[in-house]
Amino acid sequence: MEPGHSWRAYQWRKAQKALMPNTIPLTIVRMRVRRAAELGMDYKAYAKVRQTSGRDILALLFSSNALRIIGQGARMPDAERRALEAVQRAGKLSLVYRPLTPGTVQQANPVLDAVGAAPRFTDSWADMRARLDGFIQGRKLASDQVLIIGDTGLEAEWTTAARAGGYLPADRYFAHQT
Repeated sequence: MEPGHSWRAYQWRKAQKALMPNTIPLTIVRMRVRRAAELGMDYKAYAKVRQTSGRDILALLFSSNALRIIGQGARMPDAERRALEAVQRAGKLSLVYRPLTPGTVQQANPVLDAVGAAPRFTDSWADMRARLDGFIQGRKLASDQVLIIGDTGLEAEWTTAARAGGYLPADRYFAHQT
């Protein structure tokens, strides 16, 4: 290394930090608070996803576990349905586990924009990624604009496999589930 390298690196980082604003303008914060409310999220969760991905959330991808869709009725509880009906300007997607079928769940829950088959527990990482990518890209969405809302550790892994914008536990999104 050349003499003075550490000092130049320190000065460079200091200059970069001086260029970056420490606060977000109030109008931007207000717009983001409004957007978080449109998505049915608290501002802190929305801001974290926005900061991580650098992009807005255009779709919410729920697992059937997160929506409490269990059994042959394939219908989500009223509280979850009402929460999804309140979502504005974002896709409401779901991936369902067997024995549920996407068609049955879609028919029983018209509030959902699209339903697909969830990755199987036995799928390889590549198969999981392919299934998630196919579902997301089939809706003409960028992966990092999708927020995954799940209820298990496996569903949290969907975020990495799909290169999604973020992950939110179901009990944080649906406050009544806590």
